[in-house]
Amino acid sequence: MAERGKLGIVVGGGPAPGINGVISSVTIEAINQGLEVIGIRDGFKHLVNGDLTQVRTLTIPDVAPFYQKGGSLLGTSRTNPTKDPQHMANVLEGLRRLGIQYLVTIGGDDTAFSGSQVYQHARGEIRVAHVPKTIDNDLPLPPGIPTFGFETARHYGAQLARNLHEDAKTTNRWYIVVSMGRAAGHLALGIGKASAATVTIIAEEFQNRTVTLELICDIIIGSMIKRKAQGKGYGLAVLAEGLMESIGEERLKEILSQNPGKFGNIEVDAFGHLRLGEIEFGRLVRTFLADRLKALGLKFDMIDKDLGYELRCADPIPFDAEYTRNLGYGAVKFLLSPQAERHGVVITFVGGSMVPRPFEEMIDPATRKMRPRLVDIHSETYEVARRYMIRLEKSDFDDPARLEKLAAVVKMTPSQFTERFGYLVH
Repeated sequence: MAERGKLGIVVGGGPAPGINGVISSVTIEAINQGLEVIGIRDGFKHLVNGDLTQVRTLTIPDVAPFYQKGGSLLGTSRTNPTKDPQHMANVLEGLRRLGIQYLVTIGGDDTAFSGSQVYQHARGEIRVAHVPKTIDNDLPLPPGIPTFGFETARHYGAQLARNLHEDAKTTNRWYIVVSMGRAAGHLALGIGKASAATVTIIAEEFQNRTVTLELICDIIIGSMIKRKAQGKGYGLAVLAEGLMESIGEERLKEILSQNPGKFGNIEVDAFGHLRLGEIEFGRLVRTFLADRLKALGLKFDMIDKDLGYELRCADPIPFDAEYTRNLGYGAVKFLLSPQAERHGVVITFVGGSMVPRPFEEMIDPATRKMRPRLVDIHSETYEVARRYMIRLEKSDFDDPARLEKLAAVVKMTPSQFTERFGYLVH
């Protein structure tokens, strides 16, 4: 019998490198503090149905070998327990029947909201600490503090992108790479910048501007023309998948309905999010690119490639292995502190110290999500990224010699070229 009660662990949302590191460190510290640890499989999926068979008692020998392994030894799911009041009631009753007094939730903003609702409805019976996880790095942690999993995903994503860039150079072709990142372009920009991609396009750069598929294609075409003017017919374009949401569900539905089965289907998950993985965005962009290039009398060999699923269950690099140990330890330390009686929190670390952030500070009550952390396009970090991209810039149109050279690639006069592509830089 545990001396101080039982602690439950729930993993929600998509996989991210380091989940097992959190599970391991939470389990070890909790047991060392006299708690019994209950691992709940597949997020809230079974609890919402009142099924208490999908749980297991975790021991230190159970979790220690997984500390530096990818994936999740407890699985995960996107089941939303807040969608139906009865589901939340089932979750609370299940946790009570299991004897759980402390709960660690691991996940993104949806799982954070689910954890906050468990805390709120349990009315002090269950203490809750949420460990923020996403390879998208889009949760509102303190400046400069990444979400766990991001650094590993960027590391392996950049390696893959470098390989594709070398293949592009060797075979004289273009790769159109789509990176995960629904709400923010951190991962796409991190991969593109670290791999010296030719051009990276993220949704944040289009502030107060309507995003269309045609606009995205023209930016890439501008890069292609500029490379061609340099005597190079190859390149690597990295796109953030969140561009799909910027284009909009209605426009995507229109495109998919006109091309049934060709680019995937419109589907939403339990939280109402467009399932971006069901749409072959890279193939869609490549197809539209080919048509627009043909109209200009240009042809490039192109291949589209999605990056994301290859990154989510990778073994964590040392940064995330260390980081998740801090987070797991911090979650247990908070739950056993007097603060846990007053509020549920999101666990963060700043300057080497744990800073528990109350749910009410982190979650927008209107959207029931954490406020997304976007790429700051006015920062020097983004400025550096843009300076090393090869894409049409205002200076290309201001310099007559440079403009004439670009226009010659598509057999246009400088004025015709400006009329066709000048809108990209204004």
